[in-house]
Amino acid sequence: MYTNFIAYKSSNGFARVGHYDQDTSLIQPLALASGAPVENLYQVIEVGASTLISDGGNQLRLDSLTLLPPLTGRDVLCVGKNYAEHAKEFNQSGYDASDKVDQPTHPVIFTKRSTSIVPSGADILPLSHFTETLDYEGEIGVIIGTSGYRITEEDAINHVWGYTIINDVTARERQRDHKQFYLGKSADTFCPMGPIAKPKEQLPSRLTVQTFVNGSKRQEGTTDDLIFSISKLVATLSEGTTLRAGDVIATGTPAGVGFGLDPPQFLKPGDLIEISVTGLGTLYNRVAHPEAENKVALNAKLHDTHLKTYNLDITSGGMGLSRVNGKLLNVIQSGVAGGERITYVHGLGGTVEYWMPLISTLQLDKTYENVLFDLEGHGLSTTSASSVVTISSYAADLAAIFIKPFTKPSILIAQGMGCLVALTFACTHPDLVTRLILLGPLPHVIPPVAADAHLQIAVAVRAQGMFHSGTVAGLTDTLTSKKTKESRPLALSAVRQFLLSQDPEGFAKGCTALAGATEELDMAPLRMPVLIITGDENDRCTPKILDFYQRRLKDCRVEVMNGVGHWHVTEDADGVALLVKSFLRSGGTRN
Repeated sequence: MYTNFIAYKSSNGFARVGHYDQDTSLIQPLALASGAPVENLYQVIEVGASTLISDGGNQLRLDSLTLLPPLTGRDVLCVGKNYAEHAKEFNQSGYDASDKVDQPTHPVIFTKRSTSIVPSGADILPLSHFTETLDYEGEIGVIIGTSGYRITEEDAINHVWGYTIINDVTARERQRDHKQFYLGKSADTFCPMGPIAKPKEQLPSRLTVQTFVNGSKRQEGTTDDLIFSISKLVATLSEGTTLRAGDVIATGTPAGVGFGLDPPQFLKPGDLIEISVTGLGTLYNRVAHPEAENKVALNAKLHDTHLKTYNLDITSGGMGLSRVNGKLLNVIQSGVAGGERITYVHGLGGTVEYWMPLISTLQLDKTYENVLFDLEGHGLSTTSASSVVTISSYAADLAAIFIKPFTKPSILIAQGMGCLVALTFACTHPDLVTRLILLGPLPHVIPPVAADAHLQIAVAVRAQGMFHSGTVAGLTDTLTSKKTKESRPLALSAVRQFLLSQDPEGFAKGCTALAGATEELDMAPLRMPVLIITGDENDRCTPKILDFYQRRLKDCRVEVMNGVGHWHVTEDADGVALLVKSFLRSGGTRN
């Protein structure tokens, strides 16, 4: 059974938990019985250590990883003056602003803010502007395994999952001057924790804690020395509040802290603090240089958000995605590097996969450089909850992709809503588009009735998802031809899969973007050859719309395919391929 649980960052930046072999310094990544990776100790506590398995991967060297604290995200519950000799030295130190007795009659309870928690190996900030009396306190940390309220002393140990090590770093004058402990003990980096957490069943009942500063032993005590036992602490803390699985209790520190020495010896930059506990290894941290950067504050600024990024899990957190205009998009380049470029823009509900049958049929990878991308929120691309998506924002993403790795003119091919994106881009950058192929272009100004319909679809998919909202069934039925429904089962299934695979939020944003397309485009700059392809059963690209584009676009050719709806390539890849091939071979001129 795995026992020495250590938290770390994986190579792709995800929090993971493994088993740490203290003899070899190797970490075995762990998985749940289902095979899913273990992400945090809360999961270990919930499912039980005995159910965990190896993830099947190679062992990792401790020195190759970034460690994380065993548990984060919650304030640590702490106990002061819980060793008799320490309570005495504290009372006599001049820093005790509590009850000023050598031994308390009730547990002294306080908390350390969650932002003070750092892992083993992390620096402790000296915070010279905040304290001149930086001190250490080696402690045994109790980890709650079962939630409880009004837990009895007799039953308390059954609510304990296991143990870890804590350094209750303290600014003594703050502890004294503010008449309580919170401020002096909650500063950033003031709660080193780890390196491992271990179930109580794998440890002796009597634990010894020792603290060393620069190799010199300063503290030693055992759980037998506690004034208030672990069971008493659990019972006391749960008398009026519910303890939750994963809560951590710092049980107090033995005598030997810096202020208790004669003369007092407070921590200074460069000092190394090592705290060992029976069976739990050693927690070590060094006091940083006074000018060291506060990584806690920096990380909070960078990562503290309650705004969800949608569609992120499908790529395991963005693996393989490109950052475009501050968002993570799926961008694919294939074919002949340096060759004539074709850039593809799919429509609402599509992905880069929509274009693959066309590329394969015409073997475009052998003659062209192909650039494809998933629109924001579609396919593998992400979207933030706060991101306002419009046709213009899609076009801005297309523009950013056009200039990577360098600006290069391109043939531009688009479908459905993607045609509006392509036209918006081309109207602004006509010199970058050599030829334009539009499959089933929508009206460049969406009629109010159609806009309202798309807004209602957005509401429906956000509330009920793509399937249960009826969106998949409805759009598959209305946007494919009779022939496709009757004799192209694979094409019909592909359309359903495109829609089913969409993240509801990404699709909803596409609907609202389409509904917001209400401004006329100035197409006067579009002098490049244009091919429009549509299906005779595509009711979103009517003869009236085709006539509009033919009148506005100076060099425009229109082809109507029989037995095809809105999903042109999916419904008849060979037919689309013949028309595109003819257009490309002719140089885009009219036949």
